[in-house]
Amino acid sequence: MGTHFKGSTKELKTLNAFIKLVRSVESLNSAQSKSLAKENLTISQFGALEALLHLGPLNQREIGKKLLKSGGNITLVIDNLEKRGLVKRKADTKDRRAVIVSLTAKGRAFIEEYFPKHLALLVDEFSVLTDEEKDTLASLCKKLGLKE
Repeated sequence: MGTHFKGSTKELKTLNAFIKLVRSVESLNSAQSKSLAKENLTISQFGALEALLHLGPLNQREIGKKLLKSGGNITLVIDNLEKRGLVKRKADTKDRRAVIVSLTAKGRAFIEEYFPKHLALLVDEFSVLTDEEKDTLASLCKKLGLKE
C-alpha cells in the first residue's frame, strides 16, 4: 500500500519507503507481541531480559539506550521485571546516581529457555528473505538509523 500524496518524486519515494518500513515493523511487532503476551511480557521487557542475558549486568541508562526508551519508561519496565523476580537492582559502586540491573536465577532460567523460541519466531518471520536480502536490509537499516 503506497501513499496517495501528490508531491515530488523524491517526496513520494521517501513517503512510500517510510510507509513500507513502518508497516513491516508493525507486522513484526504484532507477531512478537502475540508470542510475548503468552509469557506476560512486553517487547521492552523482553528486550531488557535479552540484553542482560547477552551483555551481562547493565546500568538502567544503558538498557534504556539499547532499547531506545526514555528513562521513565525503562524504570517502569525494570520495575515490572523486578516484581516478577526476573531482575534485581543494586546501587552502582562507581556512580551513586546509577543502578545496576542484573538477571536473577529465575530470570536467567526463564530467558535462556524462552530466547530460542523467540528467535525461531523471528527466523520464521524473516524466512521470506534470502540471506543476501537480510544482509542488505540490515545494512540499509543501520545506515538509516545512524543518520543524525
